[in-house]
Amino acid sequence: MKLFAPVYEKTLKWAEHPRATWFLGGMSFAESSFFPIPVDVMLAPMALQQRKRWAYLAAIAALFSVLGGVLGYVIGYGFWGWAESWVSELGWMPTYVKAVSWLDQYGFWMVLMAGFTPLPYKVMTIAAGTLNMALLPFVLGSLVGRGARFFVVAGVVAWLGPKVEPKIHQYIEWLGWACVILVVVLYFLLKH
Repeated sequence: MKLFAPVYEKTLKWAEHPRATWFLGGMSFAESSFFPIPVDVMLAPMALQQRKRWAYLAAIAALFSVLGGVLGYVIGYGFWGWAESWVSELGWMPTYVKAVSWLDQYGFWMVLMAGFTPLPYKVMTIAAGTLNMALLPFVLGSLVGRGARFFVVAGVVAWLGPKVEPKIHQYIEWLGWACVILVVVLYFLLKH
């Protein structure tokens, strides 16, 4: 049963859509505060299909991701009473508690790291708001972390794309399941 190949083919088609850049911006915004699917899922195929525009696409993803991060910050700052039950229902509470602890200890550097790594950036944005972290360091950390991540992803895909695209097609199921396993392992590491 092929699960990831049809999804991969569909995202390649979406990447060619005339409004794909708008979709990328919207997804980047939503992913930073509440949407569970990483932006890389759309950014990578778009950079593969539009290799000459990879830097533009990375910049769109970074900018809208930071704006979405500010929304997450506002949720934490002004609406934590409402968001707390939502975070708990999604099973993010243990991660949120760790995020608060890490942010309290490392501040800007933690925001930067969460922006770049698979750490749940959306939880970090909400935690930064509840801690009333200074907005300027939060935005700068977000911009550097998210910008670095998206420029690396789009740049590597655009550079290696023609060489690795046939291999991606060949091994997409293995790559998909490897990503699922990585997410599960990270979840358990962060939870415990």
